[in-house]
Amino acid sequence: MQLRPDQLATHLQKPLAPLYVVHGDEPLLVIEAGDAIRACARTQRYDEREVIVASANFRWDDLFLSAGNLSLFGGSKLVDLRIPSGKPGRDGSEALQRYARSVGSGVVTLITLPELDWQAKKAAWVTALGNAGVMIECNAPALAQLPVWIAARLKRQEQTASRAALEFMASHVEGNLLAAHQEIQKLGLLYPQGELSLAQCEAAVLNVARYDISDLRDAVKARDAARTARTLEGLKAEDAALPLVLWALATEARTSGHRPALLHAAKIDRMIKGIARGDVWDEFLQLALRMARPIQATRAA
Repeated sequence: MQLRPDQLATHLQKPLAPLYVVHGDEPLLVIEAGDAIRACARTQRYDEREVIVASANFRWDDLFLSAGNLSLFGGSKLVDLRIPSGKPGRDGSEALQRYARSVGSGVVTLITLPELDWQAKKAAWVTALGNAGVMIECNAPALAQLPVWIAARLKRQEQTASRAALEFMASHVEGNLLAAHQEIQKLGLLYPQGELSLAQCEAAVLNVARYDISDLRDAVKARDAARTARTLEGLKAEDAALPLVLWALATEARTSGHRPALLHAAKIDRMIKGIARGDVWDEFLQLALRMARPIQATRAA
């Protein structure tokens, strides 16, 4: 059974399933989903919880022993298995398939994993776990959906905000959902219930975006000049390695067929090596904005 994170609360109003697998690329959502399941287990009288971390030298027999040892107090038990690498190996794969076939009453198992790539999702052990229980994939919302996500979070604390305010917040926490969560909580502490103005959001929200090279390529591909400039500014503030920034832009230039841009990239390369003079970050901005222009404008240039 597959569930989205926003479906979990409704699901947990019923008796718990014997097995849950939580995975995804967004740590905040993974943590929240796991916390919700653990809290529900407590209310449903799963009085004992055992945390197991499957590290490199983990003995998979220990998982079966934990599930077999019921609570000393006569209640039910939650087995909280964490696989930080997301790769259980051959022995772990076989053990998890056997475990999926053996789940029964008295024990609820929560398995937490990082993001699973497409190959891992097709693995036999993932399929077996999914067939035996509930799979919850916790991925970050797309950039375009981030204002909607923020609005839903504000609603939980009985606050609302205009579209402009939501977009402002989204742009200032891009790539960092945990920071977005913290900023939303801060707004709840600073202001009363009701509608928040753009000025209030601007005064309260810090610029906590965290950028990486892939963000720059995504912005250029999307031909979003404002996001491209903002991402470059973030990379500059974080003292990103100049060769990596150049590599990202040059790679995108080759992929998209921006031949004049390759000449510009070569000029920047000489500047980075100290052969030519100039402001490297200013040249990065000019190059990136040139590539981010709409197709018609680029061809006319």
